[in-house]
Amino acid sequence: ADFDAKKKRKVAEIYQALNSDPIDVAALRRMAISEGGLLTDEIRCKVWPKLLSVNTDDLPPLPAGKELREDNKDYQQVLLDVRRSLRRFPPGMPDDQREGLQEELIDIILHVLKRNPQLHYYQGYHDIVVTFLLVVGDRLATALVEKLSTHHLRDFMDPTMDNTKHILNYLMPIIDQVNPEVHDFMQSAEVGTIFALSWLITWFGHVLSDFRHVVRLYDFFLACHPLMPIYFAAVIVLHRQQEVLECECDMASVHHLLSQIPQDLPYESLISKAGDLFVQFPPSELAKEAAQQQAERTAASTFKDFELASVQQRPDTVLRQRFRERLRGEERLQGEERTKSILTKPRTNRFVRLAVMGLTVALGAAALAVVKSALEWAPKFELQIFP
Repeated sequence: ADFDAKKKRKVAEIYQALNSDPIDVAALRRMAISEGGLLTDEIRCKVWPKLLSVNTDDLPPLPAGKELREDNKDYQQVLLDVRRSLRRFPPGMPDDQREGLQEELIDIILHVLKRNPQLHYYQGYHDIVVTFLLVVGDRLATALVEKLSTHHLRDFMDPTMDNTKHILNYLMPIIDQVNPEVHDFMQSAEVGTIFALSWLITWFGHVLSDFRHVVRLYDFFLACHPLMPIYFAAVIVLHRQQEVLECECDMASVHHLLSQIPQDLPYESLISKAGDLFVQFPPSELAKEAAQQQAERTAASTFKDFELASVQQRPDTVLRQRFRERLRGEERLQGEERTKSILTKPRTNRFVRLAVMGLTVALGAAALAVVKSALEWAPKFELQIFP
């Protein structure tokens, strides 16, 4: 009964924010982030457009599918992906209803791509679009997806994967801040971050089987900074730290473990943890490390590497060698020396910050900071500081 009372109160607060003049978007963001998210699809239809500042009064009519499909370079690929997307529809949905929705899904995708020729379709995009279609219907979904594609998803829709890789580069620095042991283990296993690629580019829509969890995450991501999905990915890895550390320390085993996402995750606590980490270690603070990840992966990062590489070695083996030498060097620092070297790493105040920040969600500070930074987000800016 207590839960129902809480839910009722939240619904009332959401409607109050929707009906105030002007609409209280900051309050709506907080509601979307806080426990339970936006609660019902009926509410999402009203709030999602506000989170993306989409005007719902004059939605353009959808063009007829036939014109869209003729000579559209993406049509065949979209068709294949949509046909394969059976499991994204509620189980037990009648075939003809599902087929009708799949046709709508194709039209929405082609419509957005046709109106925005600078955007490039990628496999997994349809997983995001189908979530919007199922929650808000085709016309509103088209408007929301178009806005999202030119903002939050913009980096995934470039002609190359460079910006997507850049975003994945934030994963390890976040893990490093919270749990250096897991970070170093993953580095030793050379697992990389590709296991999180499908999580990131589909906002977890592709990997979670329960639709309720997917829309709960969409509430959260729509209210936040566009990098929040990578913080959420880091939080999932950290949540599984025990399994990770007990795993064989090799690429295949760790990749296999991490790419199988558990379906029974404690979503609410992970969401608040991701919000916390975002406040403590904002992207601007991690940008240097993310850029460094990139630099360390480029072959000729130092002349020595260049020389080694020119002796017919593959550049990545050079990097691995260098990493292993560094690890061996650290292992040689026995006892006190090793402890000293760990403590002098710039992580000393981490524990203090982690302890203090446990309070942020309770106080709603995370929500506020996230809201503020969501408004200041300029994806290209960070990339320019660290070319």
